[in-house]
Amino acid sequence: MVFPDRPRVLITGAGSGLGRALAEQLADREARVLVSDVRMDPAEDTARAVRSKGGEAIVQSLDVTSVEQWEAARATIESAWGGIDILVNNAGVAVAGRTGEIPLEDWRWLMDINLWGVIYGCHTFVPMMRKQKSGFILNVASSAGLLSAPELAPYNVAKAGVISLSETLHGELAEDHVHTTALCPTFFRSELYDRTRTTTADLGRITQKLIAQAGWTAEQIADVALRGLESGELYVIPQLDGQIMWRVKRTLGPGAVQRMLRWVRNSKSVADGALPWKPR
Repeated sequence: MVFPDRPRVLITGAGSGLGRALAEQLADREARVLVSDVRMDPAEDTARAVRSKGGEAIVQSLDVTSVEQWEAARATIESAWGGIDILVNNAGVAVAGRTGEIPLEDWRWLMDINLWGVIYGCHTFVPMMRKQKSGFILNVASSAGLLSAPELAPYNVAKAGVISLSETLHGELAEDHVHTTALCPTFFRSELYDRTRTTTADLGRITQKLIAQAGWTAEQIADVALRGLESGELYVIPQLDGQIMWRVKRTLGPGAVQRMLRWVRNSKSVADGALPWKPR
């Protein structure tokens, strides 16, 4: 499978981090990108970067929890370009804490964005792709959805749902020549911490350092993600740590992975804010 020339793209959460990295790398292919975010100034910055690389960009506010705003994005895509080639469901937030201590309002906040936002995006654009008999869907999930790390229940549940939806679409849309990929990274350097709610200051400090000191950049993740999407991979797990733990889970069962994750969580290196491994 190969992306078409000057692909028509919509990226949610494109104002920073992985969303911006994906937009810039697609601009190298002269992509036409609908740069969407709830923050307009960062989205405009991304659009300028896309144009500077030879791509075309339209900026549009998109709160992924709003069906009406998704419909407005579809109308923009249809009016400007007559269809869509690549849908990237990237917008996301995080919540960390123990089950029973995480406020239900934080559960709802995360699920609305991380799961329902992806559902709305697919619901809006899958019919268009099915009618075209072509398209690519990149759903940004996480290795958390495969491994279910302690103290991340809302995040794990939402990302597992995104993976399941991606698997379903992979089967449903194959005959329509529409491919779906679930991207499942572990920690990488991004601004996710700014959109993370934690139940304790200690968890917040650890989360911030794990993201800030991660071995991979958003640009590296974007490169692997786009190559996997174009080559037709259902799962893209960029980093070695995620690959190893997923294989351990599939071979030895969830209990083995949970023991590994508890060791990582309790290790001094993580308590001090550094990963006990460096993927790259």
